[in-house]
Amino acid sequence: MDPITIGAAISGATAAFNTIKQMCAAGRDLESCINDVSRWMKCASDIDQAVKQSQNPPLFKKIVAGDSIEATALNAFAAKKRLEAQRQELKTFLNMTYGPQAWADLIQLEGRIRRERQEMIYKQQEMRQKVIEIIGAVVLSTATVAVLIAIVWMATK
Repeated sequence: MDPITIGAAISGATAAFNTIKQMCAAGRDLESCINDVSRWMKCASDIDQAVKQSQNPPLFKKIVAGDSIEATALNAFAAKKRLEAQRQELKTFLNMTYGPQAWADLIQLEGRIRRERQEMIYKQQEMRQKVIEIIGAVVLSTATVAVLIAIVWMATK
């Protein structure tokens, strides 16, 4: 994920988190803001995936985008820390309002959402990245072979 995607994910998570806080502070129950909780969890999942990707960037990204890898890693780290603070605040609020079982239920829901997103979205992204890397390797190999053939051909003339 690039820094723009990470920024969008943290913005989405923050917006959802603020909506959850406002709705619960206004006396609404957790069920009435489940869509916002789900949106926050999806953004949190995207940020966690960005952190994971920044720790092990693809080969061509390492070669081509040297400095942007560090920027992406820093953005992902900052977003992860912000999410941890939001998660802790949400946990405290839910424990105070609904008891400790509410947090356990939320964690169970989050696990299900993460698994679904990982199966659908992240595996597709990984597959696309592998295809791009294979195409890049084939193009690079073909160009190298073409240059070698040209050198041999020039040397024999």
